[in-house]
Amino acid sequence: MQESLKLIAFILSLVLMNLSCRQEEFLYEPPLDQPNLGNSMVADLLERIALKDGSGDNIVDRSNCFTVQLPVTVNVNGSDLQVDSENDFANIEAIFDTSDDDTDVLEIQFPITIILSDFSEVAIVDQTAFDNYSSNCNGENVPDDDIECLDVEYPITASIFNQTTEVFDHLSITSDLQLYNFIDDLRPDDVVNMAFPINVILADGRVISIGNLIALEQVIDDAKDNCDEDDDYDFNDDDCDNCTTNQLADLLTGCSDWTVDKLERNDQDLEDNYAAYQFNFAADGTLTAADNSNSFSGTWESAGTGSSIAFTINIPNLSDFNAIWNLHEIEQNGGENKVDLRLGDDRLRFESNCTDNAGNGNGNTGTLATILDDGLWVVGSYTEDADDQTSNYNGYTFNFNSDGTVEADNGTTTNGTWAPQNSDSELVLNFGVMAPLDEFDDT
Repeated sequence: MQESLKLIAFILSLVLMNLSCRQEEFLYEPPLDQPNLGNSMVADLLERIALKDGSGDNIVDRSNCFTVQLPVTVNVNGSDLQVDSENDFANIEAIFDTSDDDTDVLEIQFPITIILSDFSEVAIVDQTAFDNYSSNCNGENVPDDDIECLDVEYPITASIFNQTTEVFDHLSITSDLQLYNFIDDLRPDDVVNMAFPINVILADGRVISIGNLIALEQVIDDAKDNCDEDDDYDFNDDDCDNCTTNQLADLLTGCSDWTVDKLERNDQDLEDNYAAYQFNFAADGTLTAADNSNSFSGTWESAGTGSSIAFTINIPNLSDFNAIWNLHEIEQNGGENKVDLRLGDDRLRFESNCTDNAGNGNGNTGTLATILDDGLWVVGSYTEDADDQTSNYNGYTFNFNSDGTVEADNGTTTNGTWAPQNSDSELVLNFGVMAPLDEFDDT
């Protein structure tokens, strides 16, 4: 009996020793070139990338730190409008643009739900509750926590050590919401690894493949403040933060027969006085303004960058136009082009249907046209609501023509149209109702 007790004690001691050894065996130490995500600076940067950007619907809520859950009903300058998707924001802008001389007012019909930057949802019952949240948001173009200058290309894979099973659990992260929740739930002592390479997409469209956490932190840190995050209330980014004098010159000289869409000087509307006039700008800095019976010559020039471009007009016999104007916006929508100039409260807006100087009809010019007109294109990536649909377009090639037409060919040709707009920052495509190309019929 005593021998049996000794044997049991010996076995128990072996078990306890084994447990002690196993506990130390699974203490994980990451390699030196691969720091643990759970206690690294890059975790904070990734969380800031994943934060929900609240500026996309500023035309509705004028609040950068949250979005309004759609659908929502709004009253725009006295007209009720149902907003079912982001595409309907253009309908709000169209009502705002109906007149330049009124005060634009948008009223939200409550109750609504707002979505905060951490993806939590809050029910808002009235204007007072809404104002309480909105007043806590940063104003236009004030720096905030969310990083909008680059995006993570999903899916990405993370591995977290499971203390119970003593193995790594692998997680596939396919959206900003999942990435935010994953990082927000991490504890400093969690052992976490990321599967590399990871691709990030910069604000200028470039894709960078990254091989480890140290490089990922460096790329995010370098890029996080390296773009205009467009946290203003000007829908469609019509303003000229990124305009150039070359872009302006190409548009003015590439299109002919500009007309005066708006002219206001000293609180007087003067555009009707020049309704019959056509303006043509030459690359040598000269211009002509002519109606059915009169023709005047003058000069034009531009200097500066971005939102500080000065546009000088001098037509000796048409003093209403003569000033050093500030370029406010360039709007390109299909074949309709507008150049909007401001000087204090004075305004001058030229408009053209962009028949080019060679008489070739509605030709597309500018940087985007130059790029798209160069060779055949294929769909490298197409996602909708985090659903990767790229494979739907395998076998298609796209040929963009300078006259605004485009052919999609996968053995059968489908014809469509294309146009740049909003200072070459957007592309409008229309292929009609033919699936799957109908998915591209959007801005």
